[in-house]
Amino acid sequence: MQNEKRRVAVMGRRGFMAAAGAAVVVAQIGLKKAGAAEEKSNEKGGTMKIGFHTDAFNSSYKSFEACLEWAQKNKVHYIECGLIDGVSWIHGLGYQPHVAMYEDPVLLRKKMAKYGLQFSQVDAAYPLSQQDGPLRGVPYVLKAISWAKLAGCPCVDTTDGLHAPEGLKDPEALDLMKRSYEQIMEVADAYEMIVNIEPHGYFTTKPEMMEKMQAFVDSKYLRMNMDTGNTFIAGQDPVAFLAKFVKKVSHVHVKDVSETLAAAVRGSQTGIAVSHCAIGDGVNADNIRKCLTILRDNGYNGVLSMECEGAGGPMIEKSLAWLRKTLKELDIAEG
Repeated sequence: MQNEKRRVAVMGRRGFMAAAGAAVVVAQIGLKKAGAAEEKSNEKGGTMKIGFHTDAFNSSYKSFEACLEWAQKNKVHYIECGLIDGVSWIHGLGYQPHVAMYEDPVLLRKKMAKYGLQFSQVDAAYPLSQQDGPLRGVPYVLKAISWAKLAGCPCVDTTDGLHAPEGLKDPEALDLMKRSYEQIMEVADAYEMIVNIEPHGYFTTKPEMMEKMQAFVDSKYLRMNMDTGNTFIAGQDPVAFLAKFVKKVSHVHVKDVSETLAAAVRGSQTGIAVSHCAIGDGVNADNIRKCLTILRDNGYNGVLSMECEGAGGPMIEKSLAWLRKTLKELDIAEG
């Protein structure tokens, strides 16, 4: 009788193990099918996420929390903001939509989660090409990396200055930046944090210079934040610029340019602080559409961060409507 019970128990365990093994196989087949279906879906259109830069609320003198409320109301789940290293009276009074690094990043992340929001990128774009880049810019970016990691943010944005650095020849300035990025990327690699270089200045809006900067260090975490507006206003073709670097892109600023601004300064400026033009209403709209197509065809599934005017609406709401409509027309799902 005891032998019979042991035999049944053994058979029971064997049966259980066989059933569990079969379940694993079925689950793996299911995952493969799901992966294949997702791959097929991505081949067709793919998925991109919509976010916005809190610069859109600069001149409305609203707080970061007001930006969270706007995002929740408009069903936008990704946000990008500037980082303040220190104390600012206007920020302390609640009149600036950016975040100071004295704020606890973990508590802020939890607060944002209640709004259904998370960071797509934080902006630490002190001009690293200037003579004080190593003195002021490098410590700022290094601090931003550790803060962003705790805040649950995947990317830190960096750039160069709007103009050629005074007193430095181009090769000297590039060498200065190379040393800065070597220090930055040593820390970024340790934190597994993406550091983006944004086309926004004298060097970065030139494709040949951006290529050199992307080769400063051999790291998968050194990447690019594409900006459709800055490349255009600098006199470049945003479509060709993106096509050259699309495999390096991990974050995108979607920015249009008004006809009057383009006529006045295109080719003589390297960046736009805040575009006073709804996305889709300017002379860069067709380029943006083509850029979205390139991103789609190359499997980009990251964030499209809207950048437009600084009054907190209604221009950003108009931009959001255009972007959602365009993604739908291009068979790109909003993630």
